[in-house]
Amino acid sequence: MPNLLILGAAGKDFHVFNTCYRHRDDVRVVAFTATQIPDIAGRCYPPQLAGPRYPSGIPIHPEEEFVDLIRRHHVDEVVFSYSDVSYEQTEERRRKAEAAGARFSLAPVEEQMLRSTKKVVAVCAVRTGSGKSQTSRRVADILRARGRRVSVMRHPMPYGDLLAQEVQRFATIEDLERQKCTIEEMEEFEPHLKRGSVVFAGVDYEKVLRAAEAESDVVLWDGGNNDTPFVRPDLWICVADPLRPGHELTFYPGRVNFDLAHAIVVNKCDSAKPADIESVIANARQRNPKAAIVRANSPIFCEQADAIRGKRVLCVEDGPTLTHGHMTFGAGVVAAKKFGAAALVDPRPFVTGRIAETFRLYPKIGTLLPAMGYGRQQMEDLAATINRCDADLVIVATPIDLARIVRIEKPSVRVTYELEEIGKPGIAELLAGF
Repeated sequence: MPNLLILGAAGKDFHVFNTCYRHRDDVRVVAFTATQIPDIAGRCYPPQLAGPRYPSGIPIHPEEEFVDLIRRHHVDEVVFSYSDVSYEQTEERRRKAEAAGARFSLAPVEEQMLRSTKKVVAVCAVRTGSGKSQTSRRVADILRARGRRVSVMRHPMPYGDLLAQEVQRFATIEDLERQKCTIEEMEEFEPHLKRGSVVFAGVDYEKVLRAAEAESDVVLWDGGNNDTPFVRPDLWICVADPLRPGHELTFYPGRVNFDLAHAIVVNKCDSAKPADIESVIANARQRNPKAAIVRANSPIFCEQADAIRGKRVLCVEDGPTLTHGHMTFGAGVVAAKKFGAAALVDPRPFVTGRIAETFRLYPKIGTLLPAMGYGRQQMEDLAATINRCDADLVIVATPIDLARIVRIEKPSVRVTYELEEIGKPGIAELLAGF
């Protein structure tokens, strides 16, 4: 019987196992690996979720051990099952796997898509930080205005007790606190909750989908990173980022979204170079000529913009966007420039604890502070770093009000951002036929 090793990052890997391998008696998954997210290795995928063929569950090891795992467990095939990596990086893992004697494959796309009894809109992207969140919010707003009940299914982020997180439902801010969500989870869930949507997530997405269907007319898949949908969409939207032109072709599995989507939203047209916008559109028309092209801005809003002028500011941005998304600026930097900040304060001389570790892992972050908060210690180190920084003002450009989660002792302002379509078609036109 062939032995399989699934390379993952606490989310898609479990879904790939559940949909493609859990019930197969002709293969055996010997282990998962974990990367990208701190402190998720060393756990076990519980036997209650893994099924009767795995009475002891399935161990989760750091990805650094994957070559040794191939040899130790006589692995026949390595299945790559996480997102937002360059094809160059996937090929590097292929070379290592094959050198150790195993085949290498990318996680199947079609086989992992569940079928819904309701209409499904999927919002995906070519890279982390392209603008999925504001696009998803725009879709939900339009559908609700038309009288539709919308359940948001969010890409998995099960960083805690996997069994307890099998199916999660969030309707209030108190639900986030009760289920001990990380900053990264709250950033994705909270903006939907404040607009009146109920959010579903978890580990077993067959069960998550059925729970979402029970409360909705339309299921909105709000993808994570640049991953493909877990549910077969009736309308598949891919958000492209002209601030990173060419990445729509070179990053996995964002290129799959770019190639298969029914509509491509070219976001950030208000901050990208015209030539880069046209380059992305040209790639879309070449690779996916049937897709509708939507141009959009990503305008920023700040109720206390006057407080920024002349100040030395620390910009706190969305963590995943700056880390494995590799963005070198975000809405906070845009706001600092637009509203006349005197200078950006470099946080690196002031970082401490787990935040210092983040900068070691991602040395190209630069003069920004990623709002990392995968655990309580990391949240405390984030607060300590912010309060140690020699800045007059903190610009909080995360999708949530960070001051609600960590204690910020310095004056701060919050920057938010939305989606603003340019011309036709817009999101409303896409949804009209749907």
